Amino acid sequence: MGHTRHDTMRRALRREVAGTIGLLADADDFAAMRHYASFVFDDHVTYLRQVEGLLKSRAADGRLTGIALFDPQEYAEFCAETGLDPDTSASRTRYTAELAATGPTLPYEDRPLADLLPDLVDETVRQSTWEYATMLLARIGTCADCGVDIGRAAFARASDLVMRVIGTEGPATRHLVCSVPSDGQTLLAALHVTHGTDGHPELDETEALEFTTVLAVGIALRSPGGLVMRAGDGIRDRVHGWRLQDERLHPLSAAEVFDAYCTDALSGDLIAPESGVDYCAAPDLGGDDPGEEGTTGQGGHRH
Repeated sequence: MGHTRHDTMRRALRREVAGTIGLLADADDFAAMRHYASFVFDDHVTYLRQVEGLLKSRAADGRLTGIALFDPQEYAEFCAETGLDPDTSASRTRYTAELAATGPTLPYEDRPLADLLPDLVDETVRQSTWEYATMLLARIGTCADCGVDIGRAAFARASDLVMRVIGTEGPATRHLVCSVPSDGQTLLAALHVTHGTDGHPELDETEALEFTTVLAVGIALRSPGGLVMRAGDGIRDRVHGWRLQDERLHPLSAAEVFDAYCTDALSGDLIAPESGVDYCAAPDLGGDDPGEEGTTGQGGHRH
């Protein structure tokens, strides 16, 4: 009788324990893990099917499961740093626990795995971009002439510019995208803005932080980035664009915005414009001239 009661209690406790699965979403990543003898899976499609079955089984038992992307290269680095043998399931479990604590995860809520994976990839890329952009700002250091923290000053400048961009539209839903080239890659960030019943813009603070950080990198590194905003009232959308140069966002003309949206970036071929979209000249954001004040407002020091 007592044994049965203990078994019942253990089953109840299992339902209280949240778990995380480190998922090999990419076929190349899956192939990389097959080099380990202890990794017993040999077919990526079958592996994904088995993972989904496990997720459904845990959900049916009322158990919450988080999903994180398993990166074989980062896993190998983790094992090297911690002295773990990478060819054991225990090491993979340790790495997955690290992912659950520090990396982006999404809860499994009975959605098809094929629908959940793009969101998980987007969330992982988003966090990686923000972490990389934050590292770049921190590494820039201070101005040799005035001692001002360049990264902090660039972030303050970027915050001001983002609010000015958002303020160019009235009560409309806005979607902003910022792109900044850095070290052979392009940092991308997106920000979705709605409007409340009082007419004031509403946005996600985490998104806004990430977006502003990426723009700040462009300002601090004097990178020729850009910002595009799409605003709509549910009937037609308006697209505006600005070019980042010399710590300012310079407005693009309607023709420049049209060219940017309706030209294939790889082939250079024209793309048919979207229906219900107006490509508009961007308003001038006005404000101070950083050529005179600089990002720091220190009398013309330009970093």
